[in-house]
Amino acid sequence: MFLTPVAASPAAAGEPFAPAAGRARHGLAAAVDNGPVSTEPSHSEPDTAAPADAVPDPAADAPENPEIPAKPLLPKRRVGWVFAVAVVFWAIDLVTKNLVVANLEGKEPVKVLGGLIYLQVIRNPGAAFSMATGMTWVLALVALAVVIAIIWLSRRLRSIGWAIGLGLVLAGATGNLTDRIFRAPGGLQGHVVDFISAFAPNGKGFAIFNIADSAICVGGALIVLLSLLGKDYDGTSTKDKKLEKTIEKAQIEKAPEEQA
Repeated sequence: MFLTPVAASPAAAGEPFAPAAGRARHGLAAAVDNGPVSTEPSHSEPDTAAPADAVPDPAADAPENPEIPAKPLLPKRRVGWVFAVAVVFWAIDLVTKNLVVANLEGKEPVKVLGGLIYLQVIRNPGAAFSMATGMTWVLALVALAVVIAIIWLSRRLRSIGWAIGLGLVLAGATGNLTDRIFRAPGGLQGHVVDFISAFAPNGKGFAIFNIADSAICVGGALIVLLSLLGKDYDGTSTKDKKLEKTIEKAQIEKAPEEQA
């Protein structure tokens, strides 16, 4: 029995690959030359979100130079507090003056709170507590200057305590200035309505005053107290300012070292 010999394949005989095999090899080489094939979608955005369980790095939030302390953060501005307090107490002063003028002017003093205070109406051409009578127009100009100064300063206020204190002073100055302008004889010479006499009638125990005078005194006392405690109108304290000076000094001393 004779076997018919089988022709060797081109690959086995060392002949070149068939055209199909050559194309496959060329495609594989091209893929290798073009770099690895990415399995990510072609239009995907990089995921920059931090993992939910990521632990914050304290070093990332630390100042660049740990030797220099960070400046204290300033509180927000308190302009609204100034005008809110001023409007409320100005309105109280105006309403109480109109009420006592309408009901008590020309009448005997009325005892209130068991004689702690007496209500009676007087027309005061002077300053608070009937001081500086005869200088009405000067006092009106002073009150106007105080109002302007407080309004200008209010833009820089960051302390609630200072805002309340200045608001009370503004209310008192505005309340008495309203009388200077609109009450007789007018023209910045109007007489202020006073109606509270403490401890005795007719100002025998204490000078007769009004709500505006009280607001000025309380507001001024609050401002003095805050100043004594080292609390400034801009929300800082004496301690904060010392720290800020320390920071500035450290930065100045550090600058030549960084340049070197």
